Amino acid sequence: MSGTDVDVYIDTKLDPKHHDTVAALRALMADAAPDAAECLTYGSPAWRGTKILAVISPSKTHLTFAFERGAEFDDPHGLLQGVGKRTRHVKIKPGAGLDETALRGYIAQAVALDRA
Repeated sequence: MSGTDVDVYIDTKLDPKHHDTVAALRALMADAAPDAAECLTYGSPAWRGTKILAVISPSKTHLTFAFERGAEFDDPHGLLQGVGKRTRHVKIKPGAGLDETALRGYIAQAVALDRA
């Protein structure tokens, strides 16, 4: 699947209140993980290296930006949530903006783990 599949998903399935945040996350991922392929997985926008790096999951009140190997990350920013064996996520409310420094750090760790 390609970026156009993600565009169709955004246009047809995503609540418009999340459009700006998803656009910002897509731009951030394109810049911070340029070799990652944008796709749909689990019915949501995602990025894949060798394996899935990150997934955006919408809810009524926020977006969850989840990292498949987030449990292995260092978290100096204290934004990661979750208690599972593998995944950690950041919750982003509409209009709240992104902590780009923290997210770039998490994305860099996701890419490094995927390459290892």
